Amino acid sequence: MSDPSLPEPSASGRPAATTPSSPAAAAASATSASASASTASAYGPSQASAPAKIRILLADDHALVRRGVRLILDREPDLEVVAEAGDGAEAIDMARTHEADLAVLDIAMPRLTGLQAARELAALKPGLRILMLTMHDNEQYLFQALKSGACGYVLKSVADRDLVAACRAAMRDEPFLYPGAVTALIRNYLDRVRHGEETSDHILTPREEEVLKLVAEGHSSKEIAEILFISIKTVQRHRANLLQKLGLRDRLELTRYAIRAGLIEP
Repeated sequence: MSDPSLPEPSASGRPAATTPSSPAAAAASATSASASASTASAYGPSQASAPAKIRILLADDHALVRRGVRLILDREPDLEVVAEAGDGAEAIDMARTHEADLAVLDIAMPRLTGLQAARELAALKPGLRILMLTMHDNEQYLFQALKSGACGYVLKSVADRDLVAACRAAMRDEPFLYPGAVTALIRNYLDRVRHGEETSDHILTPREEEVLKLVAEGHSSKEIAEILFISIKTVQRHRANLLQKLGLRDRLELTRYAIRAGLIEP
């Protein structure tokens, strides 16, 4: 007689396979299978691809400085130095042969300075952002850098603190200036105002501003003449002067200017 506690033998004489003895065991088995599937999914083809890195062209005539700057940049997950140059002319050549999003240029370099290279790069690659990295805390260099197309000015003495933030700001189309540079810009503006130099915000006479506001509000020359108690010819002369002074072409551009100048609400 067979023992009822043992499984029935199979046709081959071996014990038949058994199923989990309880609901708890079945649940544990299912959980283990689900975890294995999740792990496979996490490392399988469905894994999200990493965001593209900001590709940087680095130019400095001192190899040791380049090495240090590269260490600062390459340790960031979203930044990558893809090309290096030892002077401004080489930086331009590198820009032609490498795809870069951002150029970080020293100012004082042989053959072509960083300022000269910035002008060339701005014309060659209009979408390329440019940062100046320099040891010179100098207002003249700052203003020349901005005129050359740079969107930021970073001092080497604080590069480990500011350079990464400046790179990211540049790619957001935001300017980056160290605190002393901001002070220099404000002082320069105040000096120009103090000496009576005209700025683009104050090149219009009060009457021209009145005409501009009314033009932007959609009034005709006849209506403007009646509102301001002047002749239609005078209105037309003011409008012609406005277009010439502001370098604009038509009523639409005058309206946009009036909005930017705060004369009317958008």
